[in-house]
Amino acid sequence: MDPDSVKSTLSNLAFGNVMAAAARDYQKEVLAQEKVQASSSVNQDIDLDELMDDPELEKLHADRIAALKKEAEKRQALKRQGHGEYREITEGDFLGEVTGSEKVICHFYHREFYRCKIMDKHLKSLAPIHVDTKFLKLDAENAPFFVTKLGIKTLPCVIFFRNGIASDRLVGFQDLGGKDDFSTKALEGFLLKKGIIKENKKEEEDDDSYDDRNRSVRSSINPDSDSD
Repeated sequence: MDPDSVKSTLSNLAFGNVMAAAARDYQKEVLAQEKVQASSSVNQDIDLDELMDDPELEKLHADRIAALKKEAEKRQALKRQGHGEYREITEGDFLGEVTGSEKVICHFYHREFYRCKIMDKHLKSLAPIHVDTKFLKLDAENAPFFVTKLGIKTLPCVIFFRNGIASDRLVGFQDLGGKDDFSTKALEGFLLKKGIIKENKKEEEDDDSYDDRNRSVRSSINPDSDSD
């Protein structure tokens, strides 16, 4: 046999052995990875089972469910008392309404006053968010006794009641920048500062939502106004 031919044949055999060895090594590596993954999956299942059976986690879960249930029951009870919406009342309803809840906001308004309509729209937006506080409106012309009793001289006048006692008030827009284009968020911030509403983390909205709401307020009051 030709020496060169023999050399070539031996070289091919050697290359074939190398490839076969590489293939075996690759197969072993794949099998090893599959075993590791299977072992990890088993360990994960065990860990999850252990977590599910953890008495501390079960207690935390039960406490959370109980707290949510209690909060839902409280909200329903408040709604039965007229919370969660911006309602108009009469002079005859006034005492029962303001003494029937811990915190009450009552807007004394005039039907023809443009600024009263602006205040209406903002309060209407806030009422469903801050259910802990009752939001009311009362036509000042039809409530002369309480207008006199409370010393109301400028409209809009928003009075804050705590346990039936007038604790503070917002007269006109003097604490909101003095202009008609104040935002719902600005009014909310003022009410929070006065403590007549509390910060609602659960239903907190971002600035874009407030901007959308304010555009809606302006357009509903003045349909010819341009939206920003």
